[in-house]
Amino acid sequence: MGTAQLPPVPDFEAIEHKAQANVERQTAILTLIGNLVLSWSNNESMFIYVLMVLLEVDEVTAAVVFTTLNTTRARIDLVQRLAAIKLADRAAAQKLEKIVKRFNDLTRIRNEFNHSMYALNEAGEITHMNLIKVQENKGRLKFGERIEMDQARIDKMLAAIRDLKKLNREIWGFLPQLREAVAAAKRPDARGGA
Repeated sequence: MGTAQLPPVPDFEAIEHKAQANVERQTAILTLIGNLVLSWSNNESMFIYVLMVLLEVDEVTAAVVFTTLNTTRARIDLVQRLAAIKLADRAAAQKLEKIVKRFNDLTRIRNEFNHSMYALNEAGEITHMNLIKVQENKGRLKFGERIEMDQARIDKMLAAIRDLKKLNREIWGFLPQLREAVAAAKRPDARGGA
């Protein structure tokens, strides 16, 4: 039985010493990652209010339902299922579906940056990110794609942060429409009878 070949232990003291010269770039990258995570979390939390409207409950009850489901996927699935039974208004249902799709697209980008192992060079610069994801290629498994932390990567983070901010405002703007659509579905004229 073979033994696992571990990578050499980095010279942490030398890297930390040299990293002081690159502190500005490092701080900018770490700030962008933090901004991305914060913006994404704020958007995910907005689904508490979507649940509040769909379930017709108070904020605390909606938060309990939200936090009881321990994955984003489960929370979004619940939102979509409730929308399917609560929304007769096609425009509101389509708008919510677009919001969910955009959020899911941005979640993939957030996961890319949040679930990575970052590689530093001997000068302490973040040079690459290794995605924490097993990939299969031609029947062979390999661990994580290695992606250069270049300007294109930084631009991708900036665009995602901008999109998350826009989405947050869009969800806030949509909540009154959603509330009206849920209320309208309960009216006798909406159910086809009086």
